[in-house]
Amino acid sequence: MYDVAVIGAGPAGSRIACRLAEYGYHVVVIEKKKDLSEPVCCTGIVSSECIRDFSVPETILYREANSATVYSPSGKILQVKRSEPQAYIVDRAALNVYLSERAREQGAEYILDRRVFKITREPDRVVMETGHERSKHVLLESRVVVIASGFGSALTEQAGLKTVGDFAMGVQVEVETDGVEEVEVFTGKSLAPGFFAWLVPTLRGRGLAGLISRNRAGYYMENFLTMLAEQGKIIAGSYEKRFAGLALNMLSRTSSERVLVVGSAAGQVKPATGGGVYYGMICADIAADNLHRALESDNLTAGSLALYDRQWKKMLGREIKLGHWGRNFFERLSDNRINKVFDIITYSGIDKTLLENDDIRFDSHGSVILKLIGHEALSMTFRAVNLPFPLRKR
Repeated sequence: MYDVAVIGAGPAGSRIACRLAEYGYHVVVIEKKKDLSEPVCCTGIVSSECIRDFSVPETILYREANSATVYSPSGKILQVKRSEPQAYIVDRAALNVYLSERAREQGAEYILDRRVFKITREPDRVVMETGHERSKHVLLESRVVVIASGFGSALTEQAGLKTVGDFAMGVQVEVETDGVEEVEVFTGKSLAPGFFAWLVPTLRGRGLAGLISRNRAGYYMENFLTMLAEQGKIIAGSYEKRFAGLALNMLSRTSSERVLVVGSAAGQVKPATGGGVYYGMICADIAADNLHRALESDNLTAGSLALYDRQWKKMLGREIKLGHWGRNFFERLSDNRINKVFDIITYSGIDKTLLENDDIRFDSHGSVILKLIGHEALSMTFRAVNLPFPLRKR
């Protein structure tokens, strides 16, 4: 029997496996992919803090990013630029491989091409039913299980922890680009209703194009690719689409008896963008420390593991809630109002003020949104919108 079984070999799963293996526990990671180098539906834009805090090597970085061009629905441009790099574009598949290699070096075992269909908690262990759809299932046992299998996992419901209630669909393709050297973000109901689309350069002549939508993501993606080709930003062609569900809010509970949930399965993401690498790895560390304490004392009750919930939500809960409110607010904006916001930001110099504020960080999207909403020059525009929360006077 294993001490810990981690379901999912993404960044959060491999990070917690590495930490627990370092502590000396017998850890197994179960992953449905055959090969961790397979492409993923994730743009891989992470903050400089993420690169620093988790020692991500330069060998898996495509490039640094200190600027972005944001387009309004009518094509107006907002340039966002700082002198120092604020983010890095990471090869996400290579990140999965790198983190798994670090975990293996510490002694974690990996089982690939294997799904977990069911988890059953017994008084002294968790039993997992694993295998393939049409093959004989194999039972594995562990003292505790960590669900890190991404958004939409049925395993969280089996553990009595429900699912994330608010979500959208992301779609992305790898494209051939022509002269694209910085991140480009596009808004507008015709492109990605209530959300946004992006074009991100990776290697020379290559990039990632994608968008988020609550429905018809594939349809909107085709329109977006056509627009990019007509503008000469990408080479027209037939590109393979990759889809992924994106949590836009967090689980109310992420722990139960002998079970923890980490990463996007727990809603540990930035609702404004759907990015979850950094948040997931931060929470993986918190989970690892709590599991070490619980395993040492052999107290894996719901009450003991609930400390994990309290700790990670104390660190990230407010930012996720702010991001979720901001996300709901943005979905209420019409294209005309977004265009007007672009004008006000440009004429009032709000963008420059925010960029000069050292308290504004790449990972604090919710806080930035609230600063914009509460700004004096923008407040009259926003008061006409049915806000998801009261607008305070400043």
